[in-house]
Amino acid sequence: MIPIYTVDAFTATPFTGNPAAICILDEFPEDDRWLQQVAAETNLSETAFLVDMGSGSYKLRWFTPKYEVDLCGHATLASAQVLWETGEAYRFKHLRFHTKSGVLTAKRLDDGIELNFPSEPPSPAEMPQVLVEALNGIIPSAVYRNRLDYIIELESEASIRALKPDFKKLKELPARGLIVTSLSDHEDFDFVARCFYSPIGIDEDPVTGSAYCGLVPYWQDKLRKSTFTAAQLSERGGLLRLQMAGDRVLIRGQAVIIVKGLIMR
Repeated sequence: MIPIYTVDAFTATPFTGNPAAICILDEFPEDDRWLQQVAAETNLSETAFLVDMGSGSYKLRWFTPKYEVDLCGHATLASAQVLWETGEAYRFKHLRFHTKSGVLTAKRLDDGIELNFPSEPPSPAEMPQVLVEALNGIIPSAVYRNRLDYIIELESEASIRALKPDFKKLKELPARGLIVTSLSDHEDFDFVARCFYSPIGIDEDPVTGSAYCGLVPYWQDKLRKSTFTAAQLSERGGLLRLQMAGDRVLIRGQAVIIVKGLIMR
């Protein structure tokens, strides 16, 4: 039997934030189909699989219900929460995750967890026709692209909240997904965002840690500051504290375990 957890990430309130499934394995199976089947069964945006390497280091892989992905922030935060809260790795204040995107670290704070992720700075880009069609004629004030996503800025927070993309058309976007962002109307936040990942089977992600690897350098260039508080305006919502640190992005948040179970393998 294999332990599995459901964790709400980037929140301290159950049933908000972004849920992820966390599965702790003795070793990865030779056939990835089992991992994909588990991810399809949980049917959450990401399921994380961990294998202990010793001394606070873990191999970490992430799967959506349909694909393996190279980078996932909220499931990494959730993984750290499980390892610390269950006592699996409590003696280590710092955890190291070996992933397809390199080594990612998590640091235990008094008020949450700090992830250390690679920066993915975006560059100005042409707006592809499929994106024009997916946005139903909305014209962004800026269009950018990084290794993972298209990032577009809209004129207001109200525009972000009101956006209703054509998800069928968005599936054709030649990227992991689309991030939309604007300055916040509220003094508690510097900027807001929503994240759409129809190309990998997730129409809207509740809170997307890895998206801020691109958003933080984008807003650093525009606002000439390095520390931010952001809100993701999905239905479930989430809050993030962020900092640019050289070529890394520090992503701070909380997480809460909601479900603990066993896979009857």
